Amino acid sequence: SLPAKLINGGIAGLIGVTCVFPIDLAKTRLQNQQNGQRMYSSLSDCLIKTIRSEGYFGMYRGAAVNLTLVTPEKAIKLAANDFFRHHLSKDGKKLTLLREMLAGCGAGTCQVIVTTPMEMLKIQLQDAGRIEAQKKLMAAQAQLSSSPAAAAAEPAVERRPTATQITRELLRSKGIAGLYKGLGATLLRDVPFSIVYFPLFANLNKLGQKDPSVKAPFYVSFLSGCVAGSTAAVAVNPCD
Repeated sequence: SLPAKLINGGIAGLIGVTCVFPIDLAKTRLQNQQNGQRMYSSLSDCLIKTIRSEGYFGMYRGAAVNLTLVTPEKAIKLAANDFFRHHLSKDGKKLTLLREMLAGCGAGTCQVIVTTPMEMLKIQLQDAGRIEAQKKLMAAQAQLSSSPAAAAAEPAVERRPTATQITRELLRSKGIAGLYKGLGATLLRDVPFSIVYFPLFANLNKLGQKDPSVKAPFYVSFLSGCVAGSTAAVAVNPCD
């Protein structure tokens, strides 16, 4: 039933975010740093420096936005994929690869309703630590090269923005359109991801079924998800 699919997608999304969010935060900070201002040399270096400067929970900066919005996002994505697969199948016959890809395309298009504002807020919050660390480094360098009186001055402490503050500012200055800044880029990432992921997962998972009427074992579904997710993520990384 649809409610069961929505609950299933929501629980899966919450578990997924909790497990991989630190890696996602490191990815965002590595992607956003510029040449000449590089603070992190690798994924592990980013995570170690984040823990040292912001504590363990610093790796989950911006996670509240994801945990709040990932339930509707994953629920829409999984339910939409099932919806399109059902309506594209003819009399219960096996879907062709093209129709599976079309179903994934539909799912990816539907999910950006939630994904775009979620990603925009999450990325700003995730990158706040890198920006703050850069400012501290630049202030320290400026103090070393300035007069003793200037070096003794205390740097102004800036409060990190919250998701609520960012949302209010965007709504005040740009309206709803402000929350959907980057919609085109998100579509370019999420639609191809779903086109690759869903058909690849479905076909890999079928290989582990001893009988069409029996579900594949958990480990087969898990490995199928790993392979499909990794392949799709690498394929769309430039768009990300």
